[in-house]
Amino acid sequence: MTMKKNQFPKGWDEHRVRKVIDHYENQTDTEALSEDESAWKKRTETFIEVPIKLLPQIRKLLARTAL
Repeated sequence: MTMKKNQFPKGWDEHRVRKVIDHYENQTDTEALSEDESAWKKRTETFIEVPIKLLPQIRKLLARTAL
């Protein structure tokens, strides 16, 4: 069996991924709630609801048109 090398998005590496994982694994419930609530208040971002079955196609489309 051949091991597949990890591939990270542009600008990311293993260290950055581990920092993100550590952030969320060590976050208190209060901190997580505060982070979630602040995301809804941002004026530069938005949230949309889409059917789960469309999510893989949407991710592919976004990956092709990444900023």
